[in-house]
Amino acid sequence: MISETTRSFIDSLVDYYTSEAASYKQMAKAYSDELVEPSDAAFGIIIGSIYSAFIQSYSNQHQKPSLEDIQEFTQIVKKRAAQIKRSVLDAKT
Repeated sequence: MISETTRSFIDSLVDYYTSEAASYKQMAKAYSDELVEPSDAAFGIIIGSIYSAFIQSYSNQHQKPSLEDIQEFTQIVKKRAAQIKRSVLDAKT
């Protein structure tokens, strides 16, 4: 089970990356010739960045997240997926 500290860290990551959605949308638009929908790519970049920071937090402690930790991480982020998507769609670039 993910600790309350890690859960708060994940929430802070979501808050940070959604506040920076415009920059991720702009990054995705740079590849718009290769993409059907840049906002979907920006959403993926944000989720990937959050996941990377989550994994790095374990690595910094010389640990590996368990399958249960990863599943719990997924549920935490999934509950906020609509907020993340909205931040990307609303982002001005």
